[in-house]
Amino acid sequence: MSDHDILSDAEREALSAVMLEPDLPPQRVLIVDDDKDARELLSEILGLDGIRCLTAASGETALKMLNEKPSIGLVITDLRMGQVDGLDLIRQVRESVRAAMPFIIVSGDADVKDAIAAMHLSVVDFLLKPVDTGKLLALVKHELGMDV
Repeated sequence: MSDHDILSDAEREALSAVMLEPDLPPQRVLIVDDDKDARELLSEILGLDGIRCLTAASGETALKMLNEKPSIGLVITDLRMGQVDGLDLIRQVRESVRAAMPFIIVSGDADVKDAIAAMHLSVVDFLLKPVDTGKLLALVKHELGMDV
């Protein structure tokens, strides 16, 4: 501690700790897939790394959750679902107040046309099933600012 400091070393450490941990709501990942097993598996994989997840069985449910839960910081969605498929979901979110929401598409049934459409909608990435969990975890952590 120098002669000009008004804080002790302990006070400085406590202040630094508070400054490094902003009081923000936890960033959650919304997993959207009409396949219950796929939703649960992704949620478990991310959960093992301390990433908190919510799930939705349809695009319609996902849209409702995005309106009601500001803590959602990323969406992982399947492409082929009921009335509101993955691309429709992304298009609707892009036209909402959550337009900047990052999306990762995970699909077992996609073609080049789908991949091009997804890239035009500024998705983070387009992963094919079976998913490379290491790559998915790295993408999620990066988007949520957890890879620091």
